[in-house]
Amino acid sequence: MCGIAGIVASDRLHADERARLTRMRDVITHRGPDDAGTFADERAGLVHRRLSIVDLAAGHQPLANEDETVWVVFNGEIYNHADLRPTLEAFDHRYHTRCDTETIVHAYEQWGDACVERFRGMFAFAIWDTRRRRLLLARDRLGIKPLYWTVVGNRLVFGSEIKSILESGIVPAEANDRAIPELLSTRYLSGTETLFKGIHRLRPGHVLTFENGDTKTRQYWDIPFGETNPAAEALSDEDAVAQFRVKLEDAVRTRLMADVPLGMFLSGGLDSSAIAAMMAGMIDRPLETFSVAFRQSAFSELAYARQVVTAIKANPHEIVIDERDFFGALPKLLWHEDEPIAHPSSVPLYFVSRLASEHVKVVLTGEGSDELLAGYGKYPRALINWRAGQYWSLAPEPLRDFVKNTVVPHLPASVARYAKRSFLATPRTPEAMFFDNFASIGLDSQASLLASRMTVAEGGGAYAPSRAYFDAPNGRSTMLDRLLYTDLKTYLVELLMKQDQMSMAASIESRVPFLDHHLVEFAAALPPRMKLRGFTTKWILREAVKAVLPAEILTRKKMGFPVPFGLWLRGAGAGIARDVLLDSRARQRGIMDPDAVTALIDAHARGATDGGDALWSLMNLELWYRTFIDGEGVQTLPAPSSILPDGAQALRATA
Repeated sequence: MCGIAGIVASDRLHADERARLTRMRDVITHRGPDDAGTFADERAGLVHRRLSIVDLAAGHQPLANEDETVWVVFNGEIYNHADLRPTLEAFDHRYHTRCDTETIVHAYEQWGDACVERFRGMFAFAIWDTRRRRLLLARDRLGIKPLYWTVVGNRLVFGSEIKSILESGIVPAEANDRAIPELLSTRYLSGTETLFKGIHRLRPGHVLTFENGDTKTRQYWDIPFGETNPAAEALSDEDAVAQFRVKLEDAVRTRLMADVPLGMFLSGGLDSSAIAAMMAGMIDRPLETFSVAFRQSAFSELAYARQVVTAIKANPHEIVIDERDFFGALPKLLWHEDEPIAHPSSVPLYFVSRLASEHVKVVLTGEGSDELLAGYGKYPRALINWRAGQYWSLAPEPLRDFVKNTVVPHLPASVARYAKRSFLATPRTPEAMFFDNFASIGLDSQASLLASRMTVAEGGGAYAPSRAYFDAPNGRSTMLDRLLYTDLKTYLVELLMKQDQMSMAASIESRVPFLDHHLVEFAAALPPRMKLRGFTTKWILREAVKAVLPAEILTRKKMGFPVPFGLWLRGAGAGIARDVLLDSRARQRGIMDPDAVTALIDAHARGATDGGDALWSLMNLELWYRTFIDGEGVQTLPAPSSILPDGAQALRATA
């Protein structure tokens, strides 16, 4: 894994632009502390930071073909590069290294832009074709590796991280305020826009070309939900499980390609435990596992991780953090993320990445299984609501209004919480039932929390990108297909950015076997019953690994990397929320309504409402403005005023 950036001009690069290439490269040194490289000609400059994983001695980038007419900078891994090499050599391409980067160059020479369709792996790369004076940018199928770009005049600037683009001096750091409603509701931006005005993300499964000042993008791959696949539909349960297990084992084995030590992020959940068990059987030494937890025992999964460690005879490493660690690291991690951090779990992910970096350079993770195989509890609830809503819509409108406005609000609090989000009180639309229902800050709440100058669009505005994905699968797609496709295109992409940025902040590479595109294509074609059976999620995965994991891991309730952020804001962290959201800078910015924010903080602190998600999103947004738009750089938060008691013996951090 590495970092890439560059500038391409349709006329010629200026001397000051060439000089800025070094700043663009070195601001992402954390992505590649082992080596650095630069290429520049009259029209293009490419830069690279390297984290050495394969062919440690000869993998320097930028890398060229034999006559130096094609240059590449590359972030990621091409797992099938050794399989492609004999074919390319048969076409008289001459190799000078063992690294996968060189295969990209020769594959482009042989097959042009279509080379991406032959690669198996995770990648973001840029190819400068000096003869055609043409740039090709490419991003892997599922979006495991990030790639951002902008066009200003007759220049295209790109980078693995937005901060590299800003260092070019070609585009200023301006806020894309119109994207705030979507950001606050979904926690991320689902389309090509970022929170920086004019800076875009290249979408997964897409390539971009820049030639003679003309920019074009093209999708080369998509998730095949809803496509006719008689072979998959005809599989018995037993055969489907067997094939799934073989494909998952192959995905894991393929991701062991490295010339450096590997390990595993182990939470004790089903996904990471399954990968760890398979991985342990494929290596000739005890597997190094890395786990993180919070001091509050209710937010720790270490007991489950230890069960797996015992079962697979791994060598465990653990770290336990508290609120001082969390708030101390948050501002710097937001700088690493470039945009507001979507999920509090990014912070413990950084700490376990830092722990892993002391022992290995590569880790495997369990990311992607939930979105591929219907692993979240929201899926069965959403399907039940959707079906029930179809029948409830046949009831007389006065009755439906009476239930919604009179009955539901007067139900006991524990019942009303669910009833308000059910078909009894929610319109039967994807925006209401699927998007706003699970929002960090729903659109109604945004209307009260944001200042009057901020226009909160109806669901068709904030949720338009998500709705476009929901509508994309064809007419054979089931409702579960649509939900999974949408989450794979939106929610998962943000999780992958979290995984990338937090592991890269600690200079380690993370790999995701569940997102091998062969496995994804197979799983997408399976009927819904292979994924979701009643309230049993990820059915096929549970069946595939039941012989290698303890029964407690197969049947345990999903925790989902819990973080006690809301708990802290009822105690030691309440002052931090006030400091961030109510000081003069936040007030002058005019995005949030100070009175409404004060009321939210107070209501959350006394337990009258659960405002943890909303306060997290608002705090990150304000810190992002200070860091990037105000130009203040990494912020410093006050230390929590006290450490909350655990109520049980504190866990000790070991490494």
